[in-house]
Amino acid sequence: MKRETSAGGVVVFGNTILLLKKYNGDWVLPKGRVEKNEDLYHAAVREVHEESGVKAEPVKYIGQIKYHFEYGWVDREKVVKTVHWFLMKSQNMDCIPLKKEGFIEAKYIHFKRAPEMARYEDEKKVIKRAEVELEALKDLTFK
Repeated sequence: MKRETSAGGVVVFGNTILLLKKYNGDWVLPKGRVEKNEDLYHAAVREVHEESGVKAEPVKYIGQIKYHFEYGWVDREKVVKTVHWFLMKSQNMDCIPLKKEGFIEAKYIHFKRAPEMARYEDEKKVIKRAEVELEALKDLTFK
């Protein structure tokens, strides 16, 4: 069984988060593989920028998710993937989907609507966790 590690971000601007639409219509959070000799923080920043054109700054690590999938047409190889997530902030809403990765649209969606648009249950949970963390950070800022 193969193991992969990825990193990604829940990118926030105001009360919106960044979602990417894949060619098949699925809306997802930006994420990708951690490269050799790269830490999770820098991998998340790089992947968000590569997939969406957004320059985002990580604010807080918000956890990981794990899932399994099979890869390949003939010899179906089993893969266990761990994705590490960061709450990130951007300075504007400018974004461009990376078409060569299969993304056809990138846009900021209101926090309340994003979980219902996201394709995968684990990403819906990450979005909700990010919203809770963001509220906690706001509480700390104004005390």
